[in-house]
Amino acid sequence: MSEIHLTGQLVCATEEQAEIVRFHLADHIELTRAEAGCISFVVAQTPDPLVWSVEERFEDQHVFEFHQRRVAGSKWGRVTASIERRCSMQGLSH
Repeated sequence: MSEIHLTGQLVCATEEQAEIVRFHLADHIELTRAEAGCISFVVAQTPDPLVWSVEERFEDQHVFEFHQRRVAGSKWGRVTASIERRCSMQGLSH
C-alpha cells in the first residue's frame, strides 16, 4: 500500500468555531502524532484567524482509515464536526 498524503484547510465560519479549534487543537495534534503509522501531522493557523492549513502523512490506507475512525469518535471529532474541511488526498485506493 502507498503512503497517504492529505493537504488542505480547516475553515471556521465564526470566531466561536475558531475558539473551539484553538482550545482543542493541541490535544488533537498530540494524539494523532502518537498514532502508529502517523508520519507527520501539521495544523497551523494561517494569517486568516478563521483558517488553518493542514498537512497529514500516514504510512498506508489502513493506518489512515484507523486515524479517521479514531478522530470521528474523539472529543475533537465531536466539537469540530460542523467546521468545514477543504482537502485533497493522494494515495487512497477507493
